[in-house]
Amino acid sequence: MLFRQLFDAETSTYTYLIADPTTKEAVLVDPVLEQVERDRQILNELGLTLKFCLETHIHADHITGTAKLREATGCCGIVPENAHAACADRKIRDREVLEVGSVRIEAIATPGHTDSHMAYLVNGTHLLTGDALFIRGSGRTDFQSGDAGTLYDSVTERLFTLPEATLVYPGHDYRGHTVSTIAEEKQWNPRFSGRSRSDFIELMNSLNLPNPKKMMEAVPANERCGNLITV
Repeated sequence: MLFRQLFDAETSTYTYLIADPTTKEAVLVDPVLEQVERDRQILNELGLTLKFCLETHIHADHITGTAKLREATGCCGIVPENAHAACADRKIRDREVLEVGSVRIEAIATPGHTDSHMAYLVNGTHLLTGDALFIRGSGRTDFQSGDAGTLYDSVTERLFTLPEATLVYPGHDYRGHTVSTIAEEKQWNPRFSGRSRSDFIELMNSLNLPNPKKMMEAVPANERCGNLITV
């Protein structure tokens, strides 16, 4: 498996490039509009054919690059089941497996940050957690139908029950971390370790975070797969 972690500094967003080195078929998970040319260059340099753009959820902090990449490459845009994005070519269900050559990407429903969030387990070893689980943190739950109790259940019942050696690759990081493991997060993540469900809900409801800078433009644009409104 070819696996690359790519970073957008403005929004601290990770995009993941995953490919089968034999068939040269590739998928981009959570592409960022401003990084489309970077992504296309890497695809061209490695001789890869982009088959899918795959979203973990409808993002509020950046605009997806899916529409632009789909126009340029003819790839298929995929969003989680129940996501409000009629523009998507298809939706992926909980436990559905997306095949990219010999690479298997299993969807794991992890609502809570939003009501239609997916994590993706790649070849049973690399877990793309989106905004459900960060390295020593978690995504927020105070908008887009987020729910703290639901997020706690998603992380503790669906992600923390995976093998402890599973690698954790988050959708964002704001402190320079790149990868963790399920074992590390179970032991050291301050939002979950030693906290009951009610403790977690109380903590999340007290964060009082400012809205993402791009929220007003990002959410409606991402509901159209990254197509901007033109007046």
